[in-house]
Amino acid sequence: MKIIIVDDEPLARERLRRLLSGQPDVEIAAECGDGPSAVEAVRRHAPDLLLLDVQMPGMDVFETLRALDPAGLPAVVFVTGFDQHAVRAFEARALDYLLKPTSRERLAEALARVRERLAARESLPRLPQALLDLLAERAAAPRVRRLAVRTGERVVFVATEDVDWVEAAGNYAILHVGKTTHIIRETMNSLEEQLPAETFLRVSRSAILNLRRVRELQSVAPGEHVAILLDNQRLPMTRSLREIEDRLRSV
Repeated sequence: MKIIIVDDEPLARERLRRLLSGQPDVEIAAECGDGPSAVEAVRRHAPDLLLLDVQMPGMDVFETLRALDPAGLPAVVFVTGFDQHAVRAFEARALDYLLKPTSRERLAEALARVRERLAARESLPRLPQALLDLLAERAAAPRVRRLAVRTGERVVFVATEDVDWVEAAGNYAILHVGKTTHIIRETMNSLEEQLPAETFLRVSRSAILNLRRVRELQSVAPGEHVAILLDNQRLPMTRSLREIEDRLRSV
């Protein structure tokens, strides 16, 4: 089974690669960090399976799938950090998914389904139009400019441009606004979809960064980098350093 892994987070690709290492009939044909390279890799390698991250910079999952030839589309298993409501939406459309962080057992189950289709020599199903429509809606969803923060009987609105960075706290998130912090009942995945994509970037599982607050980037060890904010806060990053540099040039 020839597989291409597509995820913009190096650590996520490494995890999938490690979980796949126990599968004797699996060949990882390529690893890609964005949509354009994924499209090129599919055209070059003609894989049986695409392990595709739902949220990617530059070219989203909807655009990536649209760019592929429907007649030669491989099996697609989504790799997603979406909350359970979104996962159920994918599941209802009969497509498999891996919820981050996936387990070896769950990955093996997804691979077994693909093997069954390949063994039966059935043409792999095209993506249902309903799912493509859902992805398009998510990609086109309007971004918020203010976030509502409840404090007792009051609701305070915080402009997103004033937020330095967002910190994960379970099912909550902490907005860092200068020396003030606000706790809101939102997941990081939900906020990542809501915040203006041109200025906010998720740089790790636990941090979304306002790129306009970054003063410099530093390498602290091989493969380890931190962002230095205008107020000298240091935020560890797991996202590709090159991608962050490219994004910083455009804000």
